[in-house]
Amino acid sequence: MKVLSRRTVLFCAVAALGLMTGCDRHQKSEKYFLIANNVDLPYWQTANDGLQKAATEYGVTAEMDGPSTFDPQAEVQAFRAAVAKKPAGILVSVADANLMTPEIDSAVSSGIPVITIDSDAPDSHRLYFIGTNNLQAGRIGGARVARQLNGRGNVVFFSMPGQPNLDERLKGYEDAFSKFPAINVVEIFDMKGNSGSAMDKAEEYLARTGKNKIDALVCLEASAGKDVAEAMRRSHVTGRTLVAMDVDPATLNLVKEGIIDATLSQKPYTMALYGLKGLDDVHHYPVKNMAINYSFDPFAPFPAFVDTGVSLVDKTNVENVLSKTKGK
Repeated sequence: MKVLSRRTVLFCAVAALGLMTGCDRHQKSEKYFLIANNVDLPYWQTANDGLQKAATEYGVTAEMDGPSTFDPQAEVQAFRAAVAKKPAGILVSVADANLMTPEIDSAVSSGIPVITIDSDAPDSHRLYFIGTNNLQAGRIGGARVARQLNGRGNVVFFSMPGQPNLDERLKGYEDAFSKFPAINVVEIFDMKGNSGSAMDKAEEYLARTGKNKIDALVCLEASAGKDVAEAMRRSHVTGRTLVAMDVDPATLNLVKEGIIDATLSQKPYTMALYGLKGLDDVHHYPVKNMAINYSFDPFAPFPAFVDTGVSLVDKTNVENVLSKTKGK
């Protein structure tokens, strides 16, 4: 038997290490994008942390892009710019499904895998959706509001009608309220992505008295909760219920203070982390045809929906959640 040279042994060791770490599969030139709205919000900064974590693990490059305000047209432009760079894959949170669906279809037809996260475009050719079961989130929030109101009172919502995830949350609340005929949804205020307008409108709501008194205020997206809470603080009102969305430190501290009754926790970090890994798998092991509907295929290569979970945070568990956010 021939004795292997030291050089041969070294080469084999390096090759084995490359196989274990995936260096043979990934390169820094392999680039992925996450496209969203309001990208400066803590919610999306947390998502970007998950995106970068996955990119670092895999040895690839990832970038988050999109408007710093709620601007569906600008999001479309950011998506088009990402497609033009011919990336290995794109994650997108859809602000307007009507606008984004043809863009997703075009990208997938050109061979770029697209996965939606956080907010879906279900009629598009996206491979699948990763995110919160928003209908269930609304039902959890609705059950909380109904319990706090003892099944009776006037409720207003702060939302952006037309954004798929928010519309699903609203439907979940309405499902929960359907069991309580004495709960009246007074208005769904379109804040148009401006939390300042939510604060102004909240002050108006809180000034109403008598039979027009607003008993509960519900924020269906992240940024409104803090500003509506500030309106409550300034108005010195009591006996009103405020339910918010997401777990940025400012919102959690307001739950701890008792100004926000509860908030619903999503997992944007997990959405982006899992999303990049899903895109990477499709990039390296492509399917024959990405641009077909796998919904009714029992042998589909993709799931239809990856549920990353949702939970209610109130005074009973807020300290535990705060400790995790401080550790990030």
